[in-house]
Amino acid sequence: MRIFNSKTLRDIDIATCKAQQIDSLELMEREAQAVSYEIISRFLLSQRIVVIAGPGNNGGIALAVARYLIERGYSKVEIFLLNVHGRLSHDCDEERKKLLKMEADFTQVTRDFTPPYLGPEDVVVDGLFGTGLKESLQGGFVALADLINDSGAFVISIDVPSGLNAEFNENFLKRNMVHANLTLSFQLPRLAFFFEENAPVVGEWKLLDVDLDEETIRSTKSEYMMVNARSVRPLLRTRAPFSAKRDYGSALFFAGSLGMMGAAVLCARAALKSGCGLATVHTARSGLVTLQTAVPEALFEPDRNDRVISDMTLYHNHQAVAAGPGIGTQDPTIDALEGLLHNTKSPLVLDADALNCIAKRPSLLQHIPAKSIITPHAGEFDRLFGVHKHSEARLRKAVEMAKYYNIIIVLKGHYTATVRPTGMVCFNSTGNPGMATAGSGDILTGVITSLMAQGYQPEHAASIGVYLHGLAGDMASEELGEWGVTASDIADRIGRAIDNVMKGK
Repeated sequence: MRIFNSKTLRDIDIATCKAQQIDSLELMEREAQAVSYEIISRFLLSQRIVVIAGPGNNGGIALAVARYLIERGYSKVEIFLLNVHGRLSHDCDEERKKLLKMEADFTQVTRDFTPPYLGPEDVVVDGLFGTGLKESLQGGFVALADLINDSGAFVISIDVPSGLNAEFNENFLKRNMVHANLTLSFQLPRLAFFFEENAPVVGEWKLLDVDLDEETIRSTKSEYMMVNARSVRPLLRTRAPFSAKRDYGSALFFAGSLGMMGAAVLCARAALKSGCGLATVHTARSGLVTLQTAVPEALFEPDRNDRVISDMTLYHNHQAVAAGPGIGTQDPTIDALEGLLHNTKSPLVLDADALNCIAKRPSLLQHIPAKSIITPHAGEFDRLFGVHKHSEARLRKAVEMAKYYNIIIVLKGHYTATVRPTGMVCFNSTGNPGMATAGSGDILTGVITSLMAQGYQPEHAASIGVYLHGLAGDMASEELGEWGVTASDIADRIGRAIDNVMKGK
């Protein structure tokens, strides 16, 4: 699912009207119907609903929503149209005229505004400003946003919360925005929804299908997309009846150290659970009993050192190699990683302590093989590329670094962003807070490495792996509850996650 900027979305609206031979007012009615149906599905006819509309098309949608609610029997709908500059968009004015023809509690505000009482028992429909707003709310609109936010009412914002830019908001003050409990957007997500700092403003968000022209969407380029089952399914490969383990690749993991063998266990288990034919773990010699007991299906390759990994030489042929989970940052391990980076031309998967080792010796960034995948969380990313105070700045830096080093950056978070060297950013749509647990990242490393071993290109291995990892986590959470999910639970459900996607479940 592609993510477009506001200008492109307006172009898609225009193309939809042209392709379907409708006018913009008819499209507005379609959007208003979708919003009103969502409200009807959530609230009783006796619910007090206060609709606050602005002078643009977002306000027009809000007015149409109010009309639909009244027509369907909602008797406590109060409507306020703020038109302080005396200029309404054409479609907003048309919706105003429709409301004037019916008996409605409708107030047009042109100068002084005495706001209504709002309390925790009320619902507010925020149609003040949409994606056309290019700067923070000013003056009385800030006071109105404060009133809404302080009221405790359940706030439903149309398209985007008023005051929120649909793309980047680094220079916008969150306190000068309407804070929604629910944001109802149309068919395609807005980039702003994927940034952590905007979560208190956006609340829950939901996409409403308004039948935008699919051909136009397919033919319009975008630098951002959201990965879902529909985009992953065509990329997954079936397993041939006459096949053997060698057909599904061999993965090598430089993982674990004394006291951190669990990381090696988890990534090996995840690799095998996601279809890898062979998985080998190279780790400290002391890990023999742990690995052979916990993951008997994996091969064990002992390091000469009893406590840490001091050698990352590739002694055998493997289709994919990963380094990092639980290896620590001791000097012998950093030296070993440096040797691996200098002597390997094929893409690697680098996670966790491999990234911390590189952060201690930044010159190693220059030697990461092309198309390698690194999987940092925010802290690891900042250790590599400098401190970033905002997730938007971090994403922009990730795009810059992915291009510069010709690598794939999996920036982990609630909407994990897979950043390709081309500048394409793929946000993930699966996962839940229950996955914020020790070892979850090791599982992801195992899945991505397994997919690479099976012959998937690094770009696809990364985005598919992130999606399947999140889906398995969702399955675990559904069965065990968010508080009860462990990394092993995620690994155990990877196979079923793949099966469900392939079968369209």
